[in-house]
Amino acid sequence: MLYYLFQYLENHYNLIGAGLFQYISFRSALAFIISLLFSTIYGKRIINFLQRKQVGESVRDLGLEGQAEKAGTPTMGGVIIIMATLIPVFLLAKMDNIYIVILIVTTLWMGAIGFIDDYIKIFKKNKAGLKGRFKILGQVTLGIFVGTMFYFHPSITMKEKLPVKYQYVTETGTPVLFADAKKSTKTTIPFLKNNELDYADALGFLGNGFKDYAWLIFIPIVIFIITAVSNGANLTDGIDGLAAGSSAIIVLTLGIFAWVSGNIIFANYLDVMYIPNSGEMTIFIAAFVGALIGFLWYNTYPAQVFMGDTGSLTIGGIIAVLAIAVRKELLIPILAGVFFIETLSVILQVSYFKYSRKKYGEGRRIFKMSPLHHHYQKLGYHESKIVTRFWIIGIMMAVFAIVTLKLR
Repeated sequence: MLYYLFQYLENHYNLIGAGLFQYISFRSALAFIISLLFSTIYGKRIINFLQRKQVGESVRDLGLEGQAEKAGTPTMGGVIIIMATLIPVFLLAKMDNIYIVILIVTTLWMGAIGFIDDYIKIFKKNKAGLKGRFKILGQVTLGIFVGTMFYFHPSITMKEKLPVKYQYVTETGTPVLFADAKKSTKTTIPFLKNNELDYADALGFLGNGFKDYAWLIFIPIVIFIITAVSNGANLTDGIDGLAAGSSAIIVLTLGIFAWVSGNIIFANYLDVMYIPNSGEMTIFIAAFVGALIGFLWYNTYPAQVFMGDTGSLTIGGIIAVLAIAVRKELLIPILAGVFFIETLSVILQVSYFKYSRKKYGEGRRIFKMSPLHHHYQKLGYHESKIVTRFWIIGIMMAVFAIVTLKLR
């Protein structure tokens, strides 16, 4: 709203300073500040409200040190993250930008699924929460929406860099370095020199016109990524500050990718895909990072609030959509390495348990407990040390992901 207000004031009244709102960098900085202030100042009020309503965590006895003390801690704190993200986005972002629209829908949709899950756990006294098939159905529905929008919406395009011999300068002195915008199902493969993969090529066996059916493979891939990352974030949310801190690192890195991909100068310099209009996502990302950091103020050990599935499912969904939007989804195992490791530990643990039970008559375990952070708790590590070390690993992986921009 403020973007359009100051645009009007600049165009009609030449208001000094109004032009600042045309710059993504200024609006992103402002979004971060507003989000951070909201989540820290009003976050406390929301926590107090949750306490009055007795929205407390019900803790299962897993035999972990310090676990009993967490019982009764307010949960559903993901509401703080959602509100602190959306308020500055509504104020500062271009609401007609398709990427912003998709991210808002993702936030509200995944937040609603997580909220229902938490509501059932707390108020219906059902520790299982929302049945798994309904969670998956919600994630798949969002995946269909996001995949359809990315594939069919005319405003979601990319520009390929022209070979040097075809680059030219217009009569006005403007260099033309990229071809015209077009629809594409191409994505980026890390570490390769010619690092673009077109999902449509997988349907080459269909013969002429096979690219018309590229949605048959593209949309299922989007569904898989959204489901996998949102569940990965959910599994990571097991000890104080782990999910929020790790997510802030991941999202900040995706913000760099969005800034680069949406800026024709940087895209040319780094030789990456230029994605028109994608730079606007930087405002959403800045607000999201501010919300996560502000939430951490109350979520670090000893936590005063838990995000619940309201927060973790939302975080995972947003990260997945951002990665797809900037064509960096194949980097997720590196960029979201903490989520990936946590999810992998659960898959390995369950698979080996079932295999060994079938083969030896009794289930055996690889880890003392999964997800992986619980394994280290069982080994006697304090959760603050586990979280800090996971953050360090997350930073290392984020830096490595950024390096892939030039490491080919």
